[in-house]
Amino acid sequence: MVKQVQINLNPEAASDDNAVRKIAASLAGINPQDISLLRVIKRSVDARKKNIRVNLTVEIFSGGDSEVKEIVPFKPVDVSLKREVIIVGAGPAGLFAALRLIELGIRPIIIERGRDILSRKKDIARISREQVIDPDSNYCFGEGGAGTFSDGKLYTRSKKRGDNTRVLELFCLHGANENILYEAHPHLGTDKLPAIISNVRKSILDAGGLFLLGKKVTDLIIEGGAVKGVVTSDNETFLSPYVILATGHSARDVYDICHKRGVELEMKPFAMGVRVEHPQELIDKIQYHGNSRGEFLPAAAYNLVKQVDGRGVYSFCMCPGGFIVPAATSQEEVVVNGMSPSGRNSPYANSGIVVEIRPEDFIKYSNTGEMAGLEFQKELEHEAWKNGGHTQRAPAQRLADFVAGTASASLPKVSYFPGVTQSPLHSWLPKAIGRRLRDGLRLFGQMMNGYLTNEAVVLGVESRTSSPVRIPRDPERLDHVRVRGLYPCGEGSGYAGGIVSSAVDGTRAAEAIAREITP
Repeated sequence: MVKQVQINLNPEAASDDNAVRKIAASLAGINPQDISLLRVIKRSVDARKKNIRVNLTVEIFSGGDSEVKEIVPFKPVDVSLKREVIIVGAGPAGLFAALRLIELGIRPIIIERGRDILSRKKDIARISREQVIDPDSNYCFGEGGAGTFSDGKLYTRSKKRGDNTRVLELFCLHGANENILYEAHPHLGTDKLPAIISNVRKSILDAGGLFLLGKKVTDLIIEGGAVKGVVTSDNETFLSPYVILATGHSARDVYDICHKRGVELEMKPFAMGVRVEHPQELIDKIQYHGNSRGEFLPAAAYNLVKQVDGRGVYSFCMCPGGFIVPAATSQEEVVVNGMSPSGRNSPYANSGIVVEIRPEDFIKYSNTGEMAGLEFQKELEHEAWKNGGHTQRAPAQRLADFVAGTASASLPKVSYFPGVTQSPLHSWLPKAIGRRLRDGLRLFGQMMNGYLTNEAVVLGVESRTSSPVRIPRDPERLDHVRVRGLYPCGEGSGYAGGIVSSAVDGTRAAEAIAREITP
């Protein structure tokens, strides 16, 4: 017999396997000894009231029945001599496209501008230690893409475009903890991701796929309205009538290549702002009603949104127990982002706080057409670099001072590795952003008593929430609207927003190509 039951427990009881087993048996109307297997299939924390509860959905197997639905294994086909598809970019969209192509008997050729994970670690360390950015190997570029050195959030609200569950299963098959299959807000952790991504690369290589690191695509070969291949920075040519463009939202040169080759582009909505960091203990006390979280509750998070003057102001990529990292891709810009280790055990909590950006905000760049939002984004990042002292030190201001429009006399310790420079962000952020941020943060302080405090710090700038440019594609075939065989996918093409949705989008591109090859 197999039954599902819903259990509502206090945090300590929810962490006790025996307690969960007894209550589950009682709800199912059986003896605990008759349970042959019990597994959690969903878990979430309900902290809306002072009496914090944990909601569990568990599956109970009894009466000798313990046939659990196993994760479908990854079943690679030897594709070393099969038809080839070029994948530009080795982030989640590119890697999961490659895995699916292999399952479908097609050989992926992955071309990635950045380096392998071990080399990337050294390049990332140089950013903090020497203030030097390698434009091809950094937090955004390299094996695994921007997701490799991130929080590894696997939560997505999108259920319409593909199989989210299969993406989570493939992560588990490559080394992720199986709790990502049932946690309400699963995450991998920046300390776990590198090994998982390395295992994915091994699967691709073992099946006969080709993985080329340190090769930057500098041109597309397009003839007669169809793609024929790509050219790399060392003047090597790779030919295929199918090219998956999975380059991420920071590969700005790819938009230039597309524009030069007549690949249609269009502006898309995006958001920019700052990153706000609090002591994690303060966020725990706010969210857990004055109590510290203790050993049975996770580091508390928050999700905030308000409308200010007709624009959304909202939290983005909230990282409890995390760090702020330098995510710029060239020397004369400062970009901040957040990440968390799997244990979320840092003493800091950070989140992007961003404002919806519209075309009227960057009208001065209207002569650049569909690239106008991108130019506005570049301008803000360069301004942050100038105000940070022409280094990777981030301009920073205490939160309550920022909202009040007052310069900070000092700054507390922060998690941002390269360091911070005191700067009156309220005076130089564009009015469309700064004024709405200050009003929005004031409202957030009313929503979360204690949030608006000078214990917290504002760092600039959080500018790469998503791409300001979309590469339009046919909604059915998924290739470009004008260039046959060119498959834009993932965040950089404007069709995803995070690891899971990017991976799903890459999978869909692979399946679309397979339908073309074998109708």
